[in-house]
Amino acid sequence: MRSHKVIEVRSLTPSTYIIKMEKNDFLFKTGQYITLGFSGNIDRREYSIYSSEQDDFLEVLIKEVDEGLVSKKLKRCKPGDHLDVDGPFGHFSLQENEIDKKKFLFIATGTGISPIHSFIATHPNMDYRLLHGVRIEEEAYERESYRNENYILCTSRESTGDFHGRVTDYLKQNPVSSDTVCYLCGNCHMIYEAYDILEKQGVSLGPIHTEVYF
Repeated sequence: MRSHKVIEVRSLTPSTYIIKMEKNDFLFKTGQYITLGFSGNIDRREYSIYSSEQDDFLEVLIKEVDEGLVSKKLKRCKPGDHLDVDGPFGHFSLQENEIDKKKFLFIATGTGISPIHSFIATHPNMDYRLLHGVRIEEEAYERESYRNENYILCTSRESTGDFHGRVTDYLKQNPVSSDTVCYLCGNCHMIYEAYDILEKQGVSLGPIHTEVYF
């Protein structure tokens, strides 16, 4: 367990925010997650790392949950506070030998975009397309981080995104070539449905990687 000082808390929506901490000597592989909580408090939650491997700080993207103990407390933290970080954990990672050679499709719902943000920030020149499924356009968290032509915002409750409907609807209408490496992160219903669609489109099991958020 390490203690990291908070540098900044920035709000993206009324319920979603990013905590930026000192990195210290913390090393991780993009796509991994940490457990986070206040120093001296036993309550911890898992959060994917949002920042890139080369950043000199550590960031996580958090959505405040109505019944969530930790997400509500963390939202109130201030610069100078110390948080306990444990990890990194997880194997939702890019294959080094594929990064410069393959085409990638990233599919995320809500804050499931966090590890994807880390992938792209760490490897900005990779050949990727990103489908981000949210309810309303306001939830397109820091979309300016991505190349415009590579980012498709799918909004299910309003028609202000690039596509009106769920990411799975977009996928059905825009088939993926079978040599695409796919990373899916978000709620389990999206992942199960997207997985089935991709398999039917000829993307084989090996190139589909998943991380269930909720």
